[in-house]
Amino acid sequence: MQKAEVNTIDAIPVRRKKESQIVMIFKRILRDRGATIGLIGILFFVFVAIFAEQLAPYDPYTLDITAMLTGPSRAHWMGTDELGRDVMSRLIYGTRYSLALGVLGSLMSFACACVLGCIAGYFGKWIESLIMRICDVMMSIPGTLLTIIISAVLGSGFFVTLIALSFGGIFNQVRMLRAQILRERGQEYLEAAEAYNCKKTKIMFIHLLPNVVSPLLVNLTMGISGTINAAATLSFLGLGIQPPTPEWGAMLSGGRDYLRNCPTLILFPGLVIMIFCWCVNLFGDGLRDAMDPKLKN
Repeated sequence: MQKAEVNTIDAIPVRRKKESQIVMIFKRILRDRGATIGLIGILFFVFVAIFAEQLAPYDPYTLDITAMLTGPSRAHWMGTDELGRDVMSRLIYGTRYSLALGVLGSLMSFACACVLGCIAGYFGKWIESLIMRICDVMMSIPGTLLTIIISAVLGSGFFVTLIALSFGGIFNQVRMLRAQILRERGQEYLEAAEAYNCKKTKIMFIHLLPNVVSPLLVNLTMGISGTINAAATLSFLGLGIQPPTPEWGAMLSGGRDYLRNCPTLILFPGLVIMIFCWCVNLFGDGLRDAMDPKLKN
């Protein structure tokens, strides 16, 4: 009897390339309808901010005294303000300032929280006690009040507003990151890195931080909408970015005196802020679910 031929190629098991964590998270986000809608909305606003010159029908600073406080029309789809400036053009240009405040303010808070949280959680002892007591004191002050105080002391303007917005969001994230580090502190890979005489900074930011930063990334995403709302609040109170800069909150502040005569000055900036924050929250919820270890399988 002849022996059956064995196909050696078929007998060799084929190893599939393992997908990276980022790719897996992105696929989970795309499977979430709400997160996908939020991501598309965020990308749309980013597109508007980048190509504001090409999309805006008018210059946002050009005055037209013959067309003051007009409602929506063919010439001005969202009407004009008290100085005859096109509202739609100012909203388009204002996307740059509002997104910059929201994103940069959240990133600055995130970066400071990562440094302080890693130092407190990794070294412990008196350094941890000092950082945590400072966080306790600062967190006892309401975030909005703290932002208003900093802005009132330092003055108005883009960079001052950016500092005021980022400062209030640091301390809660420090406590969150420190708690995550304490859970991870006794893992074997950290003991191996210490036995290998790795530098403390390398252990903290290369080995430890990537394994505990997931909650902060979700908080960073969700915090963008809160930062934009806080920036609009400051501008509405006269402490943030001031006219004639076309920022969404400043436009709300400028239109409140004409609420009865021309309510569109309040309506359209408010709608834009609401839609953007809604998109960010949808994406943040999807990112939180995608990064949840319980949902990996």
